[in-house]
Amino acid sequence: MSAPGFWDQRDTAQKTVARVSKLRNTLEPFRKLEARIEDFAVLAELAAMEEGESEMLEEAGPTWEKLSRALDQLELMSFLSGQMDANNAILSVHAGAGGTESCDWANMLLRMYLRWAERRGFTTEFLDRQPGDEAGIKSATVMIYGEYAYGNLACERGVHRLVRISPFDSNKRRHTSFAAVDVVPEVDEAIDVDINENDLRIDTYRSSGAGGQHVNKTDSAVRITHIPTGIVVTCQNERSQHKNRSTAMKVLRARLYQLEEEKRRQEQAALQGKKTDNAWGSQIRSYVLQPYQMVKDLRTGHETSNTTAVLDGDIDGFIEAFLRTRRRPQN
Repeated sequence: MSAPGFWDQRDTAQKTVARVSKLRNTLEPFRKLEARIEDFAVLAELAAMEEGESEMLEEAGPTWEKLSRALDQLELMSFLSGQMDANNAILSVHAGAGGTESCDWANMLLRMYLRWAERRGFTTEFLDRQPGDEAGIKSATVMIYGEYAYGNLACERGVHRLVRISPFDSNKRRHTSFAAVDVVPEVDEAIDVDINENDLRIDTYRSSGAGGQHVNKTDSAVRITHIPTGIVVTCQNERSQHKNRSTAMKVLRARLYQLEEEKRRQEQAALQGKKTDNAWGSQIRSYVLQPYQMVKDLRTGHETSNTTAVLDGDIDGFIEAFLRTRRRPQN
């Protein structure tokens, strides 16, 4: 970066600096832990030389527990080695069939992911939000900015099932609701995604909102339909139609890239004689609030009875279980 002419191409230079920063953030924890392990080895050697109970021996136990936790975290980071794992994530939530119940459940899921991002120190930006007729949301799309946001959230793609006593049912009956979650990585412009303008249908409309100054008076919201695949993306977070179109195209590029990657994965699996599941169309997790409380991931078997914490964004246990299961050798 100190080379002459490095900053002549400012955009390229900034991307290089960002890339170097990511690599440093990845390597630095390894270097720090390596130094801590070396210090612990010395401590353990000294403790072994002393007879009976000693201050060094008492110190070694808690120190090893801390090191074990740090090693577990670094192991999880090593699982996030995919080409797009370090990227920002584009997360969408769609209510399933069931009207108000499903719209409310979709809104609960959206809140869960926003709280998870907040816990991680990530930032979020709404790209699109379609409110339900009575409560909740029909759909919403959010950009989540943070290192390894996509790598962590990719396992959330699929159908989420809720069982509870409905707050909208005067007879207090138990209802089952479904909502679908989709997660794609933000795709760098350097990656070539072929989009033919003739394959696009672009519609504009007025953004929805809570009223007053928050409702646009012009058709600034944009809906882009990719005719060959049927993929539809919408964006209405900006008052400028041009900016909304640019953002919608970014989301479309990401979804087309993900579609091609999924095709390649399925083709490879077919050649290897392996059966693959369609993550988007399958139920991945159940959230039961009545008659008992339990959240269980159907792929990994990971479960917890602390449903309140999960719905408040504490989903790291499910993410970690999925990452470990995915890396487990297959028989």
